[in-house]
Amino acid sequence: MESRVEQAVALHQKGYNCAQAIICTYCDLFGVDEQTAYKMSEGFGLGMGMMETCGALTGGLMVAGLKNSAGVEEPGKTKGSTYKINRAMGEAFQKAAGSMLCAELKGRDTGTPLCSCEDCIRHGAKIVEEQLLSDR
Repeated sequence: MESRVEQAVALHQKGYNCAQAIICTYCDLFGVDEQTAYKMSEGFGLGMGMMETCGALTGGLMVAGLKNSAGVEEPGKTKGSTYKINRAMGEAFQKAAGSMLCAELKGRDTGTPLCSCEDCIRHGAKIVEEQLLSDR
């Protein structure tokens, strides 16, 4: 699969929030239309609107669910393995960006940003591709 990292950045530049930029970049690989992905992830930008967990990471975690979940046919069967994937993605994101929290990444309390939104999106997209899509 050809990398879509810069496609995710381009969506952000177009006005998508960080979570939307990630999930909308990869949703087609899992049979989800972009409109649905866009709408369901709208509340996850700006760290869920509260400067909490970075939207670029939460968008990636949504992709993890799309890839790993057994769906409603087998409720609960894959939760544990999806959570394990989430932890690995979170650790990789924190290592790359310096934090998983939007407030810290943007330097809300310190005045010193750790990572721009575009770079967070790059990190998030690279992690999706490395950890979830390397088999494509």
